[in-house]
Amino acid sequence: MVAGVHQNESGCGGVTPVEGGPSAGSRAYEGFRGRVGRTVAGSEPDYQTPPLAPDGAPNVIVMLVDDLGYSDLGCFGSEIATPNLDALAERGLRYTNFHVTPMCSPTRASLLTGLNSHLAGIGHVAHSDSGYPGYAMELTDRAATAAEVFRDNGWDTAMVGKWHLTKDSNCSDAGPRDSWPCQKGFDRFYGILDGFTNFHHPHRLVQDNSPVEVDTYPDDYYFTDDLTDRAIDMIRSTKASNPSKPFFLYFSHGAVHAPLHAKATDIAKYADRYHGGWDLLRQERFARMQALGIVGPDVECAPRNTEVGSDVAAWEDLTDDERQIYARYMAVYAAMVDNVDQNFGRLVDELRAMDQLDNTIIFVTSDNGASREGEVEGTTGYFVHLLGETDVAADLARVDEIGGPTTTPHYPRGWAMACNTPFRLYKINTHAGGHQVSTLLSWPDRIAGGGALRDQYLHVTDVMPTLLDLCGLEQPTHRGQDELLAPAGTSFAATLTDPTAPSAHREQYYEMLGHRGYYRDGMEIVSYHRPMTEFGDHEFALFDLRSDPTELHDLAGDQPDVVAEMAAAWQQSAWDNQVFPLDEGSGLKFLDRPDWIEDAFDGEVVIRPGTPTLERWRSQRLIWVRSFEVDIRCTVRAGDEGILLAHGDQGGGYVVWIEDGSVRIGHNDGRGRFSETPPSAIAPGDHVLTVHFTAPGGNVWDVALSIGGARVDGITASGWSVLFPMAPFEGIDVGSDRRSPVSWRLYEAHGSFPFTGEIESVTYRPGDPAPDSPATLVEVLRQMGATYE
Repeated sequence: MVAGVHQNESGCGGVTPVEGGPSAGSRAYEGFRGRVGRTVAGSEPDYQTPPLAPDGAPNVIVMLVDDLGYSDLGCFGSEIATPNLDALAERGLRYTNFHVTPMCSPTRASLLTGLNSHLAGIGHVAHSDSGYPGYAMELTDRAATAAEVFRDNGWDTAMVGKWHLTKDSNCSDAGPRDSWPCQKGFDRFYGILDGFTNFHHPHRLVQDNSPVEVDTYPDDYYFTDDLTDRAIDMIRSTKASNPSKPFFLYFSHGAVHAPLHAKATDIAKYADRYHGGWDLLRQERFARMQALGIVGPDVECAPRNTEVGSDVAAWEDLTDDERQIYARYMAVYAAMVDNVDQNFGRLVDELRAMDQLDNTIIFVTSDNGASREGEVEGTTGYFVHLLGETDVAADLARVDEIGGPTTTPHYPRGWAMACNTPFRLYKINTHAGGHQVSTLLSWPDRIAGGGALRDQYLHVTDVMPTLLDLCGLEQPTHRGQDELLAPAGTSFAATLTDPTAPSAHREQYYEMLGHRGYYRDGMEIVSYHRPMTEFGDHEFALFDLRSDPTELHDLAGDQPDVVAEMAAAWQQSAWDNQVFPLDEGSGLKFLDRPDWIEDAFDGEVVIRPGTPTLERWRSQRLIWVRSFEVDIRCTVRAGDEGILLAHGDQGGGYVVWIEDGSVRIGHNDGRGRFSETPPSAIAPGDHVLTVHFTAPGGNVWDVALSIGGARVDGITASGWSVLFPMAPFEGIDVGSDRRSPVSWRLYEAHGSFPFTGEIESVTYRPGDPAPDSPATLVEVLRQMGATYE
């Protein structure tokens, strides 16, 4: 079929078929699909036929699990119960040499476009806007997404779960929405635009182009269950409306990314499973992998990671307290994986009941290797931990809460090492632990004798070309008159029926946060880059993956010419794919924003009662490591109570409320410690309450209260930790505390605790950055980084 991509009247891009395509016999069309043509008196009506998929075209499900380690599924050697995914492997194929990028957003960009991630515009996670084209943090208009191609060839296109392909500054209700899912080819969307969320109390669900308004979630709510319910509803509605229309479903899990949240019943299954530790678990998994044939009998399991900054202690060297809490973290993680499998089973059961399973292509993989974000000790307070703060004693004090709604946990990197068995290192690294992932593909109508293994080298850029190939579609080359970028990937459709089919993907570059790698025909160079050190060919190790897939025997000293040749190939690929500038580790890319950001988001803002929760990033700009004041104009009657203002959740935040006739200000430090000022009696009447947050430096706030312009004696606090880099994760609420609460005590007693009086407005006045705010260091960091260019 010959095709090009158009922009229809809804603003969504798509593929415009012309005569001879799958809808053969229908007229070519331009513009909005399904438009009725003009009728001339006495002539035959001229109807525009919508695009129709070929008769018997398959449904397609692409399921992406977040931060899943290579050995985390039972069919890849895990002890975690994954019977439904294991059954999928028995119906289909396990790809044991499949690679992604070492980070979530870039993998998602490559999956949906077939482009290398930097060329697609997503060289890192979508939490920056540095101005460089490889780090635009929104998908390039020079690519057609899989959703666009399938939709405009007659498939219904739906997505549930995590998007994470829109720069954070564009995720608010002000948009722009041009890089949201429905503008990138999906007819329907339900999930989160952000990179992760609270699984018990999601911070901001979005349906299509609008946030879902939720005050309080049911006690048994769980995000993965909700996504599966929505996915099943979408499939049912499509097939009931038009049974002949196939669907393309992108099921993009939030699990098993932090925070590690799971149901109590699932956690209980694994409560006693992990006290043997990560060293033993790695041995057990490796033995099962060899028995399953996932790795050959001559493959060596990589030893415990020893790289500086990535090293893992021996389990036997830990204290009893550490072993107790660390085992709990892994039990919760296992419960999350288990729940993903349970929900996948529900989805498959629905397909089987609808007689759709045999003609559905199901592709399952992970977006990167297991994550080391919990670092050495793990944490019950994920956002605080991103600052490098640790407090094992505080974590141990609430060990039984880990996995529930009052914590935001992540496991220590020792478990990530075990999950990535048999490879070295983790998510972010360009060693195999960062990007070699377990992968399943099933299509019962076309794959006979399932349960087989495939060991061809494949890359995530190959997925879109393969799916189009299997469905008989061609990759579009133009959007209107504009030429589109050619995909980097190639189809591996031949491997479905031929286990000896050669890999067509012979070369591939890798880059993440300065780590680099290059693959060519079984050989690989790879670097482990230390921040703020010089880049150069001296960083590269050389491995022959055909005999050494776990990267243990460095050949660089013996074959310097090969290293030089492959380093030059990496350099050329970096220029071709917009990889530069490299991240030297200063953190500049997360701080350097366009000038309009400050003008638009850092000034005074008035929030009226009834305003939906202000989006996370938009709210954060008002308080980010700076002083600020908040005026609350309200009318209080005798007996009125409730929350006036809340910003944040159980991961950290602050709240202002009236209870028992007194005003109170509270602060959640993200580790379960809630502090509040002494109460201040408030008389009935009209009031202007002003809360003063002063940032003297040292990452703390001093807090005071004024009523009617007069400071209230004794209503002060000092040393409250500022909330960053991503906390508060939930935005600003006026008149209640929706979803995950800042104060668990208030939530248990009152739910969202809406204020019973009247609020006229809440006004935020951002002040000066703290003297040591990262915002004051941009020029210094720019000069530091230039040293290592």
